[in-house]
Amino acid sequence: MTERRAAFHALHHTGRPLLLPNAWDHASAAALAARGHPAIGTTSLGVAATAGLPDGTAATAGETLALARRLARLPVLLSVDVEAGFSDDPAEVAGYVAELAGLGVVGINLEDGRPDGSLAEPECVADKIAAVKAAVPDLFVNARTDTWWLGAADPLPEALARARAYRAAGADGIFAPGTVDPATLRVLTERLDAPVNALYQPGGPGLAELGRAGVARVSTGSLLFRAALGAAVDAADAVRAGGLTVAAGLPSYAEVQGLVSTHGD
Repeated sequence: MTERRAAFHALHHTGRPLLLPNAWDHASAAALAARGHPAIGTTSLGVAATAGLPDGTAATAGETLALARRLARLPVLLSVDVEAGFSDDPAEVAGYVAELAGLGVVGINLEDGRPDGSLAEPECVADKIAAVKAAVPDLFVNARTDTWWLGAADPLPEALARARAYRAAGADGIFAPGTVDPATLRVLTERLDAPVNALYQPGGPGLAELGRAGVARVSTGSLLFRAALGAAVDAADAVRAGGLTVAAGLPSYAEVQGLVSTHGD
């Protein structure tokens, strides 16, 4: 596992952004791995919605662990979105993450947003990060700050201050979703001594432009899950309306069965 975790760390230092697509179940993860992605993450929204639960409310600890157990068998490096750690107790967060690490998980995403739409105190988040790193020192901890998403009055300086606190606690990377402005990202990448993760936004900068801003990792977040959900609903609407033209690239029954038979439980 030390070699796998080291390989995941190294993917953040290649000189070009690591595209980390986010999966929500075994089939999506296996399909992404089959397309040659060296690493994948999970999306908490996709995991929660699939289970009929709300995202970001610490309701999916069991579902997240069960999914990690399935995905850890795939030939791909796995990072898991653990929301805010599913607890406010640093020891409980560290114990949960250690269980994930024991399955083969190489990284986690840990956020500072609260279910009520506020930001957690940075000291509380830093304590969780420190506890996780003490339990699993070589695990990649991607510390997410939601200053843009949750509408902080002055998000950039707030994000920098939080990122520095999280980095001092042992975070390996900093995730700042909600902004894809290259100038803003350049400030983050130049002022932080850790890989910066951006969230891809349709219509926003592509990988090359984000890379020129110094971004080391680009996540898709819930985008792929929402795209799949939208495509399913559109297909049903088309059938109801009188006919469906099958899009190129639609997996066949046999191809999906192949994903399960090759890497199933």
